[in-house]
Amino acid sequence: MEQPSELIAEVPRSWDRPVVSVPVLALMSLVGGQLPSFSPQANLYAVGTGGALVWLGLTNRVPRRPVPQRLRSGAVWWVLPLVIFGVFEGSTFVLGSTDDFPTFSRLADPVLDDRLFRSLVYFGWLSAFWGLVRR
Repeated sequence: MEQPSELIAEVPRSWDRPVVSVPVLALMSLVGGQLPSFSPQANLYAVGTGGALVWLGLTNRVPRRPVPQRLRSGAVWWVLPLVIFGVFEGSTFVLGSTDDFPTFSRLADPVLDDRLFRSLVYFGWLSAFWGLVRR
């Protein structure tokens, strides 16, 4: 006799649990935070980790979490600042980052000189990207 699918629970893989994934992301962010800001090594590390997460997201190797059914009307007000940020960052990058019109990345560079703070920012970036991979 076949069991109904509602009664079957899917057990998460051992590497997919937060007790494993959070320390791995923390270790990756500590390594990335030790690299000099905007150096070729840091750029290669960011592209490598980002590429690996994109690859995991495009393949079906990571179990998916359910996607929210519908975004509320207030969600557009969260997207609007991101779009404005992207337009300003992209335009100043294309036109060349000068002292008169620096990119946000260049403005954040003095703050990111501290390796601990750079590791914390890197951890936030990796955690957000991991959340997107899981969707």
